[in-house]
Amino acid sequence: MAASLFEPPFSPNNSFSSFPTIKPNPNSFFLPLPRPPTALSPICLCAADDIIVPQEEQSERSTDRRKVVRVAWEKLLRWSRSLRSKAKTDVLERTKKVVVLGGGSFGTAMAAHVADRKSQLQVHLLVRDAQVCQSINQTHLNCKYFPTHKLPENVVATTDAREALQGADFCFHAVPVQFSASFLEGIAEFVHPTLPFISLSKGLELNTYRMMSQIIPRALRNPRQPYVVLSGPSFSLELMNKLPTAMVVASKDKNMANAVQQLLSSRNMRINTSSDVTGVEIAGALKNVLAIAAGIVEGLNLGNNSMAALVTQGCSEIRWLATKMGAKSTTLTGLSGNGDIMLTCFVNLSRNRRVGVRLGSGEKLDDILSSMNQVAEGISTAGAVIALAQKYKVKLPVLTAVARIVDNELTPTKAVYELMNLPQVGWFVCLIVVRDGIFRIIL
Repeated sequence: MAASLFEPPFSPNNSFSSFPTIKPNPNSFFLPLPRPPTALSPICLCAADDIIVPQEEQSERSTDRRKVVRVAWEKLLRWSRSLRSKAKTDVLERTKKVVVLGGGSFGTAMAAHVADRKSQLQVHLLVRDAQVCQSINQTHLNCKYFPTHKLPENVVATTDAREALQGADFCFHAVPVQFSASFLEGIAEFVHPTLPFISLSKGLELNTYRMMSQIIPRALRNPRQPYVVLSGPSFSLELMNKLPTAMVVASKDKNMANAVQQLLSSRNMRINTSSDVTGVEIAGALKNVLAIAAGIVEGLNLGNNSMAALVTQGCSEIRWLATKMGAKSTTLTGLSGNGDIMLTCFVNLSRNRRVGVRLGSGEKLDDILSSMNQVAEGISTAGAVIALAQKYKVKLPVLTAVARIVDNELTPTKAVYELMNLPQVGWFVCLIVVRDGIFRIIL
């Protein structure tokens, strides 16, 4: 009698001595243990890898698999075409002027991207350096940040805030966080109360610990100023090279987020929308501090094991603090969270990571900063993060270590030693809460 499919493989009635002896099939891909031609041998239940599949059956399976993949891809393309046909483009069509505040690397890259969306669109780039202004207007090059990348001809630079803001439909804010309040207070009289502000700046204000969503309305003396934050894994150099990029726009106003999505979406720029302004902003600020830590590990030559452990721990710390501040966990695992963290921690184009590498290599912070022509926001944000951690009663070992290194209270080598000697954690403490009638576990 043939062996039952559900019979235990090593029962008294199923010894190895009772197995039939069959020569391997030369037409098979594998030459494993044999199986009987009329029944499934019990040994097949023990090791699925030992099942012999004839070439003909393999070919049929391969053909079926390719067909399934092709059908799935065709469905995806039909779905994509359907959505694109329904996508609104009226925002871009009716937009006549956009202003970008700040002529740094990211501000310039965003100005170039928006200008490429429509040749009739006026893009005014407000800069403070007269030489950069002249370079952009005469040669279409930002001589300081992108001396070899031609800017679209509809990008116009100016040092006059009134001229830049007059008649603007959208305003991109690309001024470093620490200088934003004073800068905005100086131009507030030229800002229309309904002008949407799209923040590109990442970080927390030193001493006040405010995010840009709090800084901009207060500095402009208008709590109702329309506000959107744009964030995600994006290096300005790759934007200038028109490489595929995906980012997130977040706003409390869904219509405003959708409008900015329409304005920016292109063949090489994918824009997702979110209502979680806090999550997008706090993740964008904290990832800069973690990037410094990642750079320190690289500078100390501690290896890939250490890097993976440190970044994983840092991601957890960002999640702990951000969720306490009201962020959604889904935001922190998305483009503006883990996506931005991976880019900033692992790629040498990151200015914050480069600062960390040089700190780990033994350079002094003052020497590092004096040699840079860009702002590493993580330096200023580090101290603010620790203050927030104390306020929300969250322990952040890695981010705290970065703050102590930045304040010259700890050397990178000693910081690593102290982190490695923290108490071992054997169990996760979890909190069970009921929200909307559903039990949720928060680690």
